[in-house]
Amino acid sequence: MTSPLSFSLDGRVALVIGGSTGIGFAISAGLLKQGATVFIGGRREDVGMSAAAELGATYIPLDVRSTESVDAAVAAVVASAGRLDVAVNGPGTGLNKPTEEMTDDDWSTIIDTNLTGTFRACRAEGRVMLQQGGGSIINIASMSARIVNNPQRQAAYNASKAGIVHYSKSLAGEWGDRGIRVNSVSPGYTETALTAVSRAMPDRLKSWQDKTPLGRVAKPDEMAGAVVYLASDASTFVTGSDMIVDGGYSIW
Repeated sequence: MTSPLSFSLDGRVALVIGGSTGIGFAISAGLLKQGATVFIGGRREDVGMSAAAELGATYIPLDVRSTESVDAAVAAVVASAGRLDVAVNGPGTGLNKPTEEMTDDDWSTIIDTNLTGTFRACRAEGRVMLQQGGGSIINIASMSARIVNNPQRQAAYNASKAGIVHYSKSLAGEWGDRGIRVNSVSPGYTETALTAVSRAMPDRLKSWQDKTPLGRVAKPDEMAGAVVYLASDASTFVTGSDMIVDGGYSIW
C-alpha cells in the first residue's frame, strides 16, 4: 500500500459505469491521470468506443437495466485485467415532470436505471472485491438526495438519488470488515447533457446560480477530484460517507 497521503492509482484497475460522457468522462480521465487502468462501461457502443479511444481506456458494453449485462461486464474486466480495485457507478437518467402527471413507467424507468442499476453494479463488483480481499466503490448520487430542486419538478430522480446515498452507507456497514470501502459523491448543478435544457432557460439558470454560494454551475472536471480521493489511499479510513460537491448550494 502506498503512503496514506498518496493519490496515486498506479496498478489499480477501475470500472467507470457511465464513464463515456459528462461527469463520468471527467472521472475516467481523472483516474487515468493518476495511473489507473480504466474500463468504461456503457450502453451506447459508439459513444463508449469513441470516449475510450480518446482517453486511452477500454470500452465494455454494459446496461445497468440488465443483471446479465452487468455481471458479464464485470467478469470481462476481471478476465482482462485480473482484478477490480475501483468501481465508479454513475448510471443516470432524469425527468422533470409533476408527480400528478407521471406514469408508472416514468417512475420505474428512473428507479430501475438510477437506483436498481446501482444495486446491480455494486452486487457484481462487491462479489469480486470480497473474493480478492478489498476495493473501493464510489456511487454517484446527487445533492438532490438532500435538497428538493426548484423550480423543476423531479421527485422520482430525487428519490432515486436519496436511495443511492443510503444504499452506499448500508453497503459500507456490510462490507467494511472485509476490506471494501463504499462511499458516494453528490454533485450539484453541473454542465452536462442532463442539465442542458434547464441551463438554456435564463431564469432557471439564474435561480441556480443565485442559490449557489460560488455563483455558478460546476464543470464536469470539478467532480473528478472527489472520486480520485475516494479511490486512492488518501482516503483509507473513509467509508459510508457522502461527499457533496455542489458549490455550497445545499448549505441553506
